[in-house]
Amino acid sequence: MWRRRAQRIVFVSAFCAAAPLLGQSSETPQQDEQVFKAGAELVVLHVNVFDGRSDAVPDLPQSAFAIYEDEKPQEISFFSAGDVPVTVGLVIDNSTSMLTERPVVLTGTTAFAESSHPEDQMFSVIFNEDVRGGLPATVDFTTNRMQLRASLQQYPAGGKTAFYDAVIEGLDHLEKGMYQKHVLVVMSDGGDNASRHTEKEMLDRVASSSAIVYTIVDPDVFTPGEAKPDVLRRLAKLSGGVAYFPKNEKQLIGDFTEMARNIRRGYSIGYVPVAGDVQPHRHGEPHKVKVVVNVPGRKDLTVHVRNSYADPDSSDTR
Repeated sequence: MWRRRAQRIVFVSAFCAAAPLLGQSSETPQQDEQVFKAGAELVVLHVNVFDGRSDAVPDLPQSAFAIYEDEKPQEISFFSAGDVPVTVGLVIDNSTSMLTERPVVLTGTTAFAESSHPEDQMFSVIFNEDVRGGLPATVDFTTNRMQLRASLQQYPAGGKTAFYDAVIEGLDHLEKGMYQKHVLVVMSDGGDNASRHTEKEMLDRVASSSAIVYTIVDPDVFTPGEAKPDVLRRLAKLSGGVAYFPKNEKQLIGDFTEMARNIRRGYSIGYVPVAGDVQPHRHGEPHKVKVVVNVPGRKDLTVHVRNSYADPDSSDTR
């Protein structure tokens, strides 16, 4: 579980919606309850704004954003916008179903890497029934695209599928990264027949992490009855990410490129919580967090957000 009691900052990944214009009301989509541990005073939100075409919206000013905790407005004390490097992991299915799909995987992930920030810390996790790092044992991360590509060809395809274990391993490795924003890109159909961990354990781990998770499926290996698209959607939604279901190889490559560009177009927004006149929370009781954006003339912005956190001195042990 992501738990760092000594740390004074909590990072929250978020996708934000447009705030209503003056005199108008607006409702955000129903959100899952997601709880993670706050270090203490400064709460940092990683925010991406999407338009109606699912494209990330860049270049918004700080004045466009408003933050609420427990329904009380908060003063923004930290704001960073623009193209910044991130720590990103590629978690790639390498089971028997992928035997003939190596060229597609390499083309798609190469398009992703080439569209990413040149200083991104990158790594790969390759899995069948075994979960293994693709980079050499002495290399945690790389900025070299050729080395990353080679890491995806490190092991022959074949065997069963330990999907849940691989996602958890990827999240654990992200915590070694130096950058504030952590992203996990998972390529699989969501099926699992070999993990030591359960689906619930994986989802709990995602919910307690600061990482944004994107999922994508190779359409040629999507087998009804074996694939679990709902797990992929849930995995992405819990983290504030997006689940992609391309219909062909061309669209898969385009989705990888779009994913990389959207990751680069983000905002980091921080605030020191001010409780106002609300009652103090009991240990372990989550604080509700909401981010809205007011962009005059824009009504097409959508929201997916990690929307709560628990105090670090909680007795909660999830």
